[in-house]
Amino acid sequence: MKVLLSIKPEFVDKIFSGEKKYEYRKNIFKKTDIDTIVVYSTKPVGKIVGELKIDCILNESIEDLWNKTHQASGISYERFKSYFQNKERGYAIKIRETKKYEKPLSPVELFTNFHPPQSFCYIE
Repeated sequence: MKVLLSIKPEFVDKIFSGEKKYEYRKNIFKKTDIDTIVVYSTKPVGKIVGELKIDCILNESIEDLWNKTHQASGISYERFKSYFQNKERGYAIKIRETKKYEKPLSPVELFTNFHPPQSFCYIE
């Protein structure tokens, strides 16, 4: 199964360049059969730009999460701490492989009444 994930353009670029191999999340999918992330690059891009295959999902204390992932995080420690402010635990989705679309897709052409997901949404 797939999820559509909203990701800021600066992080999308780092993911597809290979610099960022973990996508951090405060909350994660309830369904356990998710193997693919469809990437929606938020405004100003506003397009579906590719897919990510999930290697695994880490659920750790914030400090342990940073210690295990920081070398391939693509972000600074300050930004990491700011994102997880007031959280004791967090998630890191480890990216196994990426597939960037040659031509980004317009979500309004694919989905009726498209609204970018706040975090993610399940798709078929």
